[in-house]
Amino acid sequence: SSDLPLVMPDDIASARQRLLALPEGSRVLVAGGDGTVHQLLPALVARRLQLALLPGGTGNDLARALGLAHLGWREALALAQRAPARAMDLGELTLPAGDPQLFMSSLTAGFDAAIARRALASPAWLRGQPRYLWATLHEITRLRLYPLRLEADGALLHEGPMLFASSLNTPSYGSGMPAAPGARIDDGRLQLLRVGAFGRLGALAMMPLLLTGQHLRHPRVALGSFQSLRLSSPATVPLALDGEPLPPATALTVRVRPGALHVVHG
Repeated sequence: SSDLPLVMPDDIASARQRLLALPEGSRVLVAGGDGTVHQLLPALVARRLQLALLPGGTGNDLARALGLAHLGWREALALAQRAPARAMDLGELTLPAGDPQLFMSSLTAGFDAAIARRALASPAWLRGQPRYLWATLHEITRLRLYPLRLEADGALLHEGPMLFASSLNTPSYGSGMPAAPGARIDDGRLQLLRVGAFGRLGALAMMPLLLTGQHLRHPRVALGSFQSLRLSSPATVPLALDGEPLPPATALTVRVRPGALHVVHG
């Protein structure tokens, strides 16, 4: 249909209210990046809306997973109007206090979450991956390890110091870093990227590997899939959801929500 509902509110709260007022199953064009979509997820899922994305953010890892990142706005708009929507999985984070929170790309825990927070303070002229590289170099100077206990699908995976342990739904995060190259957004599973104990020089040397997708060759790096995950630590751990920083926590659970959102692919 060419009659595409277009949401153009002044703020996120107004956007959510507009979405919640739409008929169930409506198609909505969202112009923005991962942060915008992340904040709209609860309303999109609640009304079973079809998401058509016009990429325009800093990260755009969802757009990459959907095959939209390199399209011009006219091509993306044409797809939004005519292409069928398909189901994709979402992740769900639950902290000891508060309601479950949805994510479509990543939950980061540890060093990479600290990078996401640092990126918010980056110079305004930095965009995309350079913004995350700037934040990474600053965080390496104050590098710390996190004592983590990880249980995936009821099995103990790790207990001890780690640099980070992050759950991914999309193949990339951090504005295009191919962290989980085998990830699929429609396989009913999430990917867990585990990076063990590194010092400052080791973490710095890891960055070129991560940027080129060669990091999985390192013996202290592991990638595996799961449906449910429990993370706990005696110390607070930095967290970020789809690149948006959260308050640090000492425990959390993550589970996959298969087929929870319908999206238009490129």
